[in-house]
Amino acid sequence: MVAEFKDQNYWGIILGGSSGLGYASAKKLARHGMNIIIIHRDRRSEIPDIEEAFDDIRKSGVQFESFNADAIQKENRLELVEKIKEILGEKGKVRTLLHSIAKGNLKPMTGSETLENIDFQLTIDAMALSLYDWTQALFRNDLFARDARIISFTSDGNKKAWKNYAAVSTAKVTLEALTRSMALEFAPYGIRANCIQAGITVTRSFQMIPGNETLRVHALKHNPFRRLTVPDDIGNAVYLLSKDEASWITGTIIPVNGGEHLM
Repeated sequence: MVAEFKDQNYWGIILGGSSGLGYASAKKLARHGMNIIIIHRDRRSEIPDIEEAFDDIRKSGVQFESFNADAIQKENRLELVEKIKEILGEKGKVRTLLHSIAKGNLKPMTGSETLENIDFQLTIDAMALSLYDWTQALFRNDLFARDARIISFTSDGNKKAWKNYAAVSTAKVTLEALTRSMALEFAPYGIRANCIQAGITVTRSFQMIPGNETLRVHALKHNPFRRLTVPDDIGNAVYLLSKDEASWITGTIIPVNGGEHLM
């Protein structure tokens, strides 16, 4: 395996990387020599299992740090950025900023307990605006590499209406709009921004969606390869977008789903 990122002082910062797509991406980047910082928010009871999983990243021989902290809160973000500056030192730079925060409200629009304005605000802040906040924080502290990559995850719910998914869908559309604008306005500074539209993937966050089994069956039926997307599929795409050869790809929403979106 070619470790093309090794000895380049490149770092990947993964927001929400203790499981699912973020974790798979962190493992893939580490295997190719990128140093990794994961910021996640999990219960204390889950930490032993998470730390055991992180050992797979450590075995790659890269520098690795993790913080169990809320990446959305401004105070935490400012404190974490200061710690990141210390970790990176004078030579380290952020090559890849990956946003994989899944913290959305899944209430319905009708019934006894329905979505309210604040539910939309909190979901959009967590699943979209936090990417912009982190981008600005790293940019203002001159932590990005000269050819940096900002990557985030959207879903098929960006265009299709799923029950109980309205707040998350709104956040995903916001995330895509942010990606296009950041690609345009940060281009003079060498920063690329892209959004991966993952296929139906059975992750912890997906299993929280009401009616997820129906979505799973539908995806299996319509995917040309007759299988669901797995986290490693997405990790592979994050790695590809982080390579030198992907420098001319920016401002795009890229389906990574085996053609699931075609039918």
